[in-house]
Amino acid sequence: MIAAHGITANGLAWAPVAEALPEVDFVAPDLRGRGRSRDVGGPYSIGAHADDLIRTLDHLGVERATLMGHSMGGWVAAVAAVRYPERFSGVVLVDGGLGFPLHAGTDLNELLDNLLGPAMAKLRTVFASRDEFLKPWRTHPSFQDGGYTAEVEAYQLRDLVGTEPELRSACVLDAIRGDAADQLQNPDVVGAIHRLPLPATFFYAERGLLNEPVGLYSPEVVAAAKLADAGVDVRFVPGTNHYSILLGDRGIAAVAEAVRALL
Repeated sequence: MIAAHGITANGLAWAPVAEALPEVDFVAPDLRGRGRSRDVGGPYSIGAHADDLIRTLDHLGVERATLMGHSMGGWVAAVAAVRYPERFSGVVLVDGGLGFPLHAGTDLNELLDNLLGPAMAKLRTVFASRDEFLKPWRTHPSFQDGGYTAEVEAYQLRDLVGTEPELRSACVLDAIRGDAADQLQNPDVVGAIHRLPLPATFFYAERGLLNEPVGLYSPEVVAAAKLADAGVDVRFVPGTNHYSILLGDRGIAAVAEAVRALL
């Protein structure tokens, strides 16, 4: 299994899913411009990440893998599957990979700030301590009711670079902007989910990035996409939000079940 993370995340976001699949050799690299790959440099695009997944498999001597992506990683996984179908046996997309049209004149920076909230704010902030960096996540609406676990904290701390009192996010702002523009505006990226040449499952959460009542994908949006016509198995995961579908027990169980079915 090789997995692509979200736009301001890092590979350690996949740790809970990997732990739920002890029988699987699970690879989750930090994508370029994030985590320990922050200094890889550009170009930044969904296609570049897809190519990097292949380079990772080649480096490890892996000929064929199951492919998974969360959030932005969903677009990465879909593009990788379309470009390199011979290298993958199936695709699992977790609350990501399905495009939605932008209104004309949409300001990308404003959209990202509104959509991602604390995940974008951290990119422009210098933190005096680890506790200061972690505070917005410890109180994040999506991690309440027991959702803020040791695994969530470890994944967040992997994003820190520098030393106190000058700590920053490892995410490169140009990478975030470039990838966001590509996934929202590039027809080849937006349409990849409708051209998947492999068995594919698309999961979507009930609630949003800030635990809003409506998720990133409403049931109406998913129905309108007609993914079943493209051979994609669509699964709704109630009681989850954009983060807990990957990091919470209910989401982990659903994703692990789909992976085992593909394997």
